[in-house]
Amino acid sequence: MALGLPSRMPGGAETVRDLIAAGERSFSFEFFPPKDEQGERQLWTALRELEALQPTFVSVTYGAGGSTRDRTVRVTERIAQDTSMTPLAHLTCVDHSRETLRSVIGSYAAAGVRNVLALRGDPSEGPAAPYTAHPEGLRYAVELVELVKSLGDFCVGVAAFPEGHPSAESLDRDAWVLAEKARAGADFAITQLFFRPEDYFGLVDRLTALGVDIPVIPGIMPITNLAQIRRMAELSGAELPPHVVERVSKHGDDPAAVRAEGIALATELCDTLLQGGAPGLHFYTLNRSKATREIFAGLRAPVGG
Repeated sequence: MALGLPSRMPGGAETVRDLIAAGERSFSFEFFPPKDEQGERQLWTALRELEALQPTFVSVTYGAGGSTRDRTVRVTERIAQDTSMTPLAHLTCVDHSRETLRSVIGSYAAAGVRNVLALRGDPSEGPAAPYTAHPEGLRYAVELVELVKSLGDFCVGVAAFPEGHPSAESLDRDAWVLAEKARAGADFAITQLFFRPEDYFGLVDRLTALGVDIPVIPGIMPITNLAQIRRMAELSGAELPPHVVERVSKHGDDPAAVRAEGIALATELCDTLLQGGAPGLHFYTLNRSKATREIFAGLRAPVGG
């Protein structure tokens, strides 16, 4: 049964699908749900600082195994109600029955949230660990796309993996899975973090060869701390290329220089992606705004300015 959503979101904002179809580039930011009151203050500080950039949308992730569902839904609803920003609601299959998923989708709809990122989700042990579906739930993201689409006029995004999902048997098979999600109704995709532009363009080419042309928005995570990025890359199954490690590592124990090099690398990657036709950029902020604002400012600076 459809949820009876309006044709536009509160304030007249259009869906991600509509904005990209109109030829506008999508610039968006991702956060994770806070663990305590201090984390909540930091999150909202970052949100307010990035609100001035007028992002296409912002999103709040689920924790591993769907562990932060209630906080994620609460923060997403507050973004919809208390800010000028458009929230992209995360939703995962992990440990959720179909009935629970319908309930969460209904909560988002009641708050005026029409953009949903439909994910299978990773087990608590990580993306390469065996996945066990809830006995009354869903096994694959494509099923979640179909469920969300059946419940109303939602704009649905899905995950994409420039280097292939850790459990995929090949890059071609991984692209086929993404194509199936698009054929099930997905309107756009956001990639996992990556560091080589050729990995992104290769994925887009494989998808195009399958006759699918949904927008694929590259996910960007600037390196501000090498050890932290190593962990994030390992958890996601992404490779940290030797040339990236070399450029950052040469600054040794100088945190400010490491951070500056990481910002430069991310800015170069973003420029290359946009020049190559990427429909926008999605920044993984780690709930801090400074690095993202610096990259954003560098991209928007006039030539020679």
